[in-house]
Amino acid sequence: MVHIGNSWDALLADQFSAPYYLQLREFLKAEYRAGAVFPPPGDIFNALKATPYEKVKVVLLGQDPYHGEGQAHGMCFSVRKGVALPPSLKNIYKELERELGIPPAAHGCLQKWAEEGVLLLNTVLTVRQGAPASHRGKGWEKLTDRIITLLDERPEPLVFLLWGSHARAKKELIKNPRHLILESAHPSPLSAHSGFFGCGHFIKANEFLKEPIDWSLE
Repeated sequence: MVHIGNSWDALLADQFSAPYYLQLREFLKAEYRAGAVFPPPGDIFNALKATPYEKVKVVLLGQDPYHGEGQAHGMCFSVRKGVALPPSLKNIYKELERELGIPPAAHGCLQKWAEEGVLLLNTVLTVRQGAPASHRGKGWEKLTDRIITLLDERPEPLVFLLWGSHARAKKELIKNPRHLILESAHPSPLSAHSGFFGCGHFIKANEFLKEPIDWSLE
């Protein structure tokens, strides 16, 4: 069974034993046997491993993992050091520099953000190589919706960053008025100029939080 190694284990134990998850597990076994699936099995829950429930300050929602070889490692928008920066991440860095004067990092690994309290959560946690959205509707959404609901129940105010229509659709799960919801267009080159650039979300998040995030990556 799944072992995350922190507070998420107890919080999600009922999900990992639920029929939908056991069915998802069988689907994934077949998929990994049949061909390339990302991220590697040991990286699927890296976002939860890096940011325990009680440490979360910001929830950044992505869609499904990058579907190219060597890109996905279990954190939305992030790639390991040495991997070329994806276009959406380049645009995130541009907005970060515009807002806070932080120059773009030479790498795309957002692990430091995760350790700062930014939960880098995709709503679907696996994908077939070269086939975006290929694992949607298989059960991941039930698990990640539960994660969002658990975070909504936190008494401490959190920031939810919802970039793009897919992430914004999850707004209905966030019912607690103490949290801050920040919405914009997706940072993809196709939509970044339609509201992501100039959104001010990094500044707004830090103004809202008692303990601001250090967004630098170097």
